Amino acid sequence: MTSPAAPAEPQQRGLPFALAAYGIWGFVPLFFKLLEDVPPVEVLAQRIVWSLPLCLVIMAFRRQIGEYLAALKDWRVLRLLLASSVLIALNWLVYIHAIFTDHVLAASLGYYLNPLVNVLLGMMFLGERLSRLQAVAVAIAAVGVAILLAGALDTLWISLTLALSFGTYGLIRKVVPVGSLPGLAIETTLLLPVSAAAAGYYVWVGDGRGFASGAEVSWLLAAAGVVTAVPLLLFATAARRMSYAALGFVQYLAPSIAFLLGLFVFHEPLKPAQLFCFLLIWTSIAVFSFDMWRKMRAERMVAVA
Repeated sequence: MTSPAAPAEPQQRGLPFALAAYGIWGFVPLFFKLLEDVPPVEVLAQRIVWSLPLCLVIMAFRRQIGEYLAALKDWRVLRLLLASSVLIALNWLVYIHAIFTDHVLAASLGYYLNPLVNVLLGMMFLGERLSRLQAVAVAIAAVGVAILLAGALDTLWISLTLALSFGTYGLIRKVVPVGSLPGLAIETTLLLPVSAAAAGYYVWVGDGRGFASGAEVSWLLAAAGVVTAVPLLLFATAARRMSYAALGFVQYLAPSIAFLLGLFVFHEPLKPAQLFCFLLIWTSIAVFSFDMWRKMRAERMVAVA
């Protein structure tokens, strides 16, 4: 009688951390909206600059400094993390730009597309095979993107850039033998020289909008490091305590919150092409999620047997 409950226990222990991580990521447009007068490049630079010290403090607390230093000495790991750092910087910059230019709906769509992009990348580079239902889900999503090509081309680049950059980032991080937090610390370390130079340039220009222009803006920019590191730490904890398949269901929380914010808080117009695309993407996600649930159920049945 106890064996069926065993697989569920780790998922129950990890669920609060997953909900917290994706909840923060979902509401993060509210935070960045407070900084919309600051140039997006400066926000990105400050986000990177302030993320590294926090990562180092958390790694010291979790005794992961050794893993961080060992990875810095491995040229193969550094090459891969250099590529992933460029991808995550691009992802962050486009996301900040989308929020500042009132395209939260387009950003939300990008993260709805991300799991389906992951499936395609897994098939192309990891030798994974699509099930029939996954193939159907990807085809439905492709139709949705085609509709955007016809009716919302001006924001399609935002959605596709976010989905492809984060999907490729995840693919690289999947094959790099380094933990989530040490990996982020190395990425921010690699990006630090350029970021510090950019941050210093904006302070030197002193246009009255960014860091050092006022206490409120300066503290908000410093807090961007917390907004970056904390949800990632929560996500890493959740990933250890629940199955990755189960975690996949929770990931739709963030773009769903962003979608609602864009529609009802920021009052962004929902174009007909976007509406049809969202409907198709949600249908695609439903098919994809049903396939994941079916596989999880089958695996559980085998484990119980």
